[in-house]
Amino acid sequence: MTRIALCQIPVSPDPSANLKRVREALAKADGADLAIFPEATLTRYGSRITELAEPLDGPFVSGVAEAAREHGVAVIAGVFEPGQDRVHNTAVAIDAQGAIRAAYRKIHLFDSFGAKESELVAPGAEPVVVELAGLRVGLITCYDVRFPELARALVDQGAELFAVIAAWGSGPLKEDHWTTLVRARALENTTWTAAVGQAPNPAESSDGFGVGRSMLVDPLGVVRADLGTGPGIQVVEVDPEVTAAARTALPCLEHRVLGVKRS
Repeated sequence: MTRIALCQIPVSPDPSANLKRVREALAKADGADLAIFPEATLTRYGSRITELAEPLDGPFVSGVAEAAREHGVAVIAGVFEPGQDRVHNTAVAIDAQGAIRAAYRKIHLFDSFGAKESELVAPGAEPVVVELAGLRVGLITCYDVRFPELARALVDQGAELFAVIAAWGSGPLKEDHWTTLVRARALENTTWTAAVGQAPNPAESSDGFGVGRSMLVDPLGVVRADLGTGPGIQVVEVDPEVTAAARTALPCLEHRVLGVKRS
């Protein structure tokens, strides 16, 4: 059994304010083995991400790692890394000793609904599964959740949990898209899914990013926790026995025909 803190925090344009919120959230995540924060926890989206991007040994990730070590909890959080001509939208995975275990660069960029993420962000290329808090965790960032082939690649690499981090934009039906897609990725792969988004932050930004609705969804697509739209921290449990039972009752991964190599 692994205890996971869903950390639905508001995100400021100011990295120092966000680091303070991460530290405060970890102090509240009592008993958690893993704390998951939103996409872009470093700073809110906008043109300033190019000047505020930091290497993974910079002050923001170093501060998160220090807090992870202090509280003895692994952390997943979204940051921006400098790149050659654009930044990378990166999910960084830090263990409970404060060591960086993996960094996933978002593959699918949000060039939809009038947005053009690719103007500022360079895409990654490789799916990432990381051993963290006793689980093999597959990393998924926001728009990635619309692409089932990524989740399937992660489960084929042994993912026992999907960690979906997001700064999901508001708009007509967007919240419904989020909840439907998160549940679908869990159900079609019979895999626990912890999805964490930014809490709305109208006091500091009017960009429309952050609908909340962080969720834990079990391997049969049942929502075990939903944080609603306000800021909040909730510690939930992921039980591997539930996965085993789900895959016995619904062995859809074994029943695949298309795209499966057979001897």
